[in-house]
Amino acid sequence: MKCGFSFSPFSGHNKPIMTMTTEILTQEDLKQFRMQLMEDFKGLLENHANPATRQWLKSSEVRKMLGISHGTLQNLRINGSLPYTKLGGIMFYKYGDIEKILEANSTSKIASHGNLTTA
Repeated sequence: MKCGFSFSPFSGHNKPIMTMTTEILTQEDLKQFRMQLMEDFKGLLENHANPATRQWLKSSEVRKMLGISHGTLQNLRINGSLPYTKLGGIMFYKYGDIEKILEANSTSKIASHGNLTTA
């Protein structure tokens, strides 16, 4: 709805009278709006949920990504296997460092049926 002010010659005074105009939305308009809204939400969620798009990750994200416990992550920090930066009491890890660890620790095995698998 659009609102506006006008003066009515029939009111006997020059006070503004509020008028409203109606804009009709079709089901197709609503469908297009819904689709655009869904695409916008999808883009926001993908950017936020995908840690690969960010350079720095928090401890909880690293643990979830690697499937490890808090203690294991602490051991990786202590023994120098995983570099980190501490800022305001929060540990941050570079995504590239995590990728390097995963690549360095991956091993290739030939399965009994002849396919190459990564363990």
